[in-house]
Amino acid sequence: MDEFSLYVLDITMNSVRAGADEITVSLAEDGDWLTFTVTDNGCGMSKEQVEKLSNPFFTTRKTRKVGLGVPFLTMLAEMTGGGVKITSVPEKNEDGSVNPCHGTTIQGTFGRNHLDFIPLGDMVETVKTLIQGSPEINFTYIHTFPGGHVELKCAELRAMLCEEISLAEPEILMWIGGYLEEQYAGTEEA
Repeated sequence: MDEFSLYVLDITMNSVRAGADEITVSLAEDGDWLTFTVTDNGCGMSKEQVEKLSNPFFTTRKTRKVGLGVPFLTMLAEMTGGGVKITSVPEKNEDGSVNPCHGTTIQGTFGRNHLDFIPLGDMVETVKTLIQGSPEINFTYIHTFPGGHVELKCAELRAMLCEEISLAEPEILMWIGGYLEEQYAGTEEA
């Protein structure tokens, strides 16, 4: 992948497949570093599953036998002097009881000024793609950087719209894109 936004899309889709209905995607740029975090309330993973995530031949998906997203993200982070940390709490405890605080957090730190760091890419289109593909999920997108802050919360959009209106409607997606672009244009990041 030649743009960071494609990693964001790939890793966030893991949260969608894990059955999450609340997903927060955040990018925090601070000086020479970019911290990328995805937090969800999906089914979570056992400690053993988390340990296997660095193996490209481990995946929970039934449609293919390899899972390259996390290994590639880890490789990119390490190539730029950073790293990836994954914490997860499974939905069910070993005794079969439900854990109310289940979910997964993946956090990667990347050296922004390193030769191997790839361009950020089009985050507005990435967010729109996530919402269009899973309009029922409450995505929260936050991008902070020294010159400003960009934020979108699907739960707030739903509160303003009628229940019958999907966030995947073309007019809504167009508004979302314009809203995010307007926020980026009003910052020093633009």
